Amino acid sequence: MDQPEMGEFILSEQVRVDGRITAGTLSSGGELGWGDRRLDVKKQVLGFSVEGSEIKIRAVVEAAAGSWCSGDKTKLIRKCFTLELLSIDSLRLWSQKLQEYLDSLGRPKRLFVFVNPYGGKKSASTIFVSDVKPLLDDANVEYTVQETKYQLHAKEVARSLDLAKYDGIVCVSGDGILVEVLNGLLIREDWENAIKIPLGVVPAGTGNGMVKSLLDSCGEPCAASNATMSIIRGHKRSLDVATISQGDTKFFSMLMLAWGLVADIDIESEKYRWMGSARLDFYGLQRIFGLRKYNGSIIFVPASGFESYGEPIDVEKVIFEGESKPESADGPVTTQDYGYQGPKVDMKSLNWRKINGPFVSIWLHNVPWGGEDTMAAPDAQFSDGCLDLIMIKDCPKLSLLMLMNGLNDGSHVKSPHVSYLKVKAFILQPGTRVDDQTKAGIIDVDGEVLARGKGSYKSEENTLMSYDKLLIKVDQGLATLFAPSLDLADLIPIPRD
Repeated sequence: MDQPEMGEFILSEQVRVDGRITAGTLSSGGELGWGDRRLDVKKQVLGFSVEGSEIKIRAVVEAAAGSWCSGDKTKLIRKCFTLELLSIDSLRLWSQKLQEYLDSLGRPKRLFVFVNPYGGKKSASTIFVSDVKPLLDDANVEYTVQETKYQLHAKEVARSLDLAKYDGIVCVSGDGILVEVLNGLLIREDWENAIKIPLGVVPAGTGNGMVKSLLDSCGEPCAASNATMSIIRGHKRSLDVATISQGDTKFFSMLMLAWGLVADIDIESEKYRWMGSARLDFYGLQRIFGLRKYNGSIIFVPASGFESYGEPIDVEKVIFEGESKPESADGPVTTQDYGYQGPKVDMKSLNWRKINGPFVSIWLHNVPWGGEDTMAAPDAQFSDGCLDLIMIKDCPKLSLLMLMNGLNDGSHVKSPHVSYLKVKAFILQPGTRVDDQTKAGIIDVDGEVLARGKGSYKSEENTLMSYDKLLIKVDQGLATLFAPSLDLADLIPIPRD
């Protein structure tokens, strides 16, 4: 018998498949084979069951020709393969060795699953039942399902959930529920342990930027089956978390912050929600031809290689003098004494630089994709301790229209009208519109409104923060995500103070 490509044989015996006797093998590298069939246990095998003298192998295979993590981006389908063992001893040995190998992979056995029935096309419940649940059942994963009933429900549950019962939290939703879970974990008294629980996401919302970024990094399609498999396999990678603070008020972000054009399109287009995803293109055209510019300034710490952007500033005067606690419409906003307070950074020791407006758009991104069709920051990394800044100060309308068309492949950052750099810390000082000093803008974080300025869309509604100076600091690799492939670079421990 030929030597396997994936290590020594753990099992090698005659088995009956479809009425024919053939050699069945399991290698130490995780290749399960018989006849002409080969399965990578780590990637394809979900689980198995024993029925009489037969072992039923539950697996996934690609729906079309293509290879794993290639550019083919084929979806996955479930398959069941039956191997008949020729003796009781062989059956017992195969069952034992297969289970030992699956157990050695460190896969999650118990998951808490949020399902958001109201997000996107309101299809999350159907996606869970048709795509997620069958795969979890095939993999013998136990799960508890919680449908979200109102905004911030997931945050409340995550804040009090008994995490010792679970190996991970999964969100069948868009990005919003995932962000709620992150914020719920970080306001717990035991946040240092809570934030270690792996988070997974299955695309079922309007914005699926995080799961798109995860799957696309391995060449896989943004499909529920692929996302679920990445969770079942149990591979993990670390993720930077941005702490946005204003006085004592904090919000923890994992995706993006937008101010100016992108924020206006994202939030104001809600009035055309009946159009579906086409609303963004439709309203985007309106905003480009009725282009707004905003006064204000940004202050930032450039990453290595980007020190030429902006002008050096007097740190003491600009950042630390005259700081005051913001007030909401209901009075001063304060936060609890416990919970995560953001990364400890010696602000005065950093190389701060400043760029003054006016601006067309300021866009900070933590991962490459802002949505399934929007590659906002093609060079963004999950755990590099930086945010990618996409800045437009001035741009002719026709050029801006062409630039926006490049969002689907990231080519917009190559425009001469776009400044694209990495920053380690950031301060936004938003101002009013250039054409109308009585009106200000919107600050959009992870798809939700963080602050509304005077005269902006729905400016009468309360927001978590006021339309004023915001400080953003990055904690490298603070959170953990289930990911479609194992990146050894992300396993290197990150030193902490």
